[in-house]
Amino acid sequence: MIETDPPPSRPAYAVGAMLVATAFIAATTLLAKALGTDRLGDPLHPFQVSHGRFVFAALGLALAAVFLRPQITHPNLRLHLTRCLFGWAGVSLLFAAAARIPLSDATALSFLNPVFAMFLAIPILGERVGPWRWFAAAIALIGAVVLLRPGAGSLQLSALLAVGAAVMIGIEVICIKRLANLEKPMQILLINNAIGVCIATTAVIAVWQAPSPQQWAALCALGLLMACAQTCFIQAMRSADATLTLPITYATLVFATLYDAWLFGVIPDVVSVIGATIIVGGAALLGWREILAARG
Repeated sequence: MIETDPPPSRPAYAVGAMLVATAFIAATTLLAKALGTDRLGDPLHPFQVSHGRFVFAALGLALAAVFLRPQITHPNLRLHLTRCLFGWAGVSLLFAAAARIPLSDATALSFLNPVFAMFLAIPILGERVGPWRWFAAAIALIGAVVLLRPGAGSLQLSALLAVGAAVMIGIEVICIKRLANLEKPMQILLINNAIGVCIATTAVIAVWQAPSPQQWAALCALGLLMACAQTCFIQAMRSADATLTLPITYATLVFATLYDAWLFGVIPDVVSVIGATIIVGGAALLGWREILAARG
């Protein structure tokens, strides 16, 4: 086997790529909200929205593969399937939540996924969790309780969909951690989206409805933007240290808030701002401890 040198460090490029990735990710949630409401026609079921996300992302990645010609070697199909099942469930729940609550709330609650990943890593990966990581997780969970508004009558049941999405994505993160040590990024992306298409197609049959032309365009844009976001994210992670790139992912919340205000006229209230700030603070602290732990 020929050893290859690690890619050169390019901090400015990494920051730009991660900012573009966060803008794309927030845009996919915005499109999911438009598709799940009557903005573009009769609302589509979350399963149909996630189906479009996987189909068009897979098509975009397949086109890229024609030019890049990546080699597929020894994929762990069981691990890929597990990752895709939970990833599809997480995406579907997040899209359902985005159609019912402010994008800022849905996005902030989705940042709980590293917290749940930490909990799951204890029994699954045998990881040890120190007091700082427990403290960070507790902070993020307090922020979630604030966003769920327990004294607001309905306990914001729609927001629980976003919490469920964070749990599912947390399990997916565990699978990604294992896959990242076994396979190349492009192989993971191609197999993930191919299996995702199969799962999403099976799920959408019972709820399928003919999209309007505007909805077809939005579904296509959603999938392609997600593929672009994944590509930008990987490039950013390869071009600079995680201590620089990972904190930038919280810009997704800023973009989601701006998009929601622009298209739907939704301005976060004080409770949303406080809850989101607490969650981001806890998740950022947890991310910092994860980076320190990885460095040994």
